[in-house]
Amino acid sequence: MDPNIPQSLFPAHAFRRQDETPDADFYHHPRFVTHIDEAAIAAVTQLYREYFRPGTDLLDLMSSWVSHLPPEVPYRRVVGLGMNAAELRGNPRLHAHVVQDLNQQPALPFADAEFDGAAICVSVDYLTQPVAVLRELARVLRPGAPLVITFSNRCFPSKAIAAWHHLDDRGHLALVRQYLLAAGDWHSIELLDRSPQPPGRSDPLFAVVARVGAPHGLR
Repeated sequence: MDPNIPQSLFPAHAFRRQDETPDADFYHHPRFVTHIDEAAIAAVTQLYREYFRPGTDLLDLMSSWVSHLPPEVPYRRVVGLGMNAAELRGNPRLHAHVVQDLNQQPALPFADAEFDGAAICVSVDYLTQPVAVLRELARVLRPGAPLVITFSNRCFPSKAIAAWHHLDDRGHLALVRQYLLAAGDWHSIELLDRSPQPPGRSDPLFAVVARVGAPHGLR
């Protein structure tokens, strides 16, 4: 269980997984596949258009061989942190990458206020120390920077935490919001349903967006 979350918020087993073997073993072999369909990917890309400004420094957390960033938008620097070196090397949008298991080491190897935005795409359900990771994200993002967390109803079941399995889509949105509130230093939290229409013809897509630092006028 994440030691940064008050035990009263979640049962002791909330962050257990069906497969507790080392994550490094699970992600040892590269997977050059996408985990949501094209319509859901397009919804992720549109969110990035809306929240990430051109010419900025971005952190793609829990990254892989594709970042779903809009192809027409130039960014000054995109850094990916993920579990598989081959996938990260194959990502054409990354200027640099880091291989790190956030469940073993949630501290991020970046300077304070280094990035203008961050993304976690279809991976938040695997974090066993989410509050610690979100506190680190607040540290490495500049004041007012957006964090865009996206997820669907698909996952590697054996590696998703128990709490994720016991919740529906609305519950997942509420859970991620609770992570942000427990981490502190996040505001303007938005819970979004960006599922492609009409429903049922593609993977659903949900997002939690927040900004770091005190709201404008309260600093």
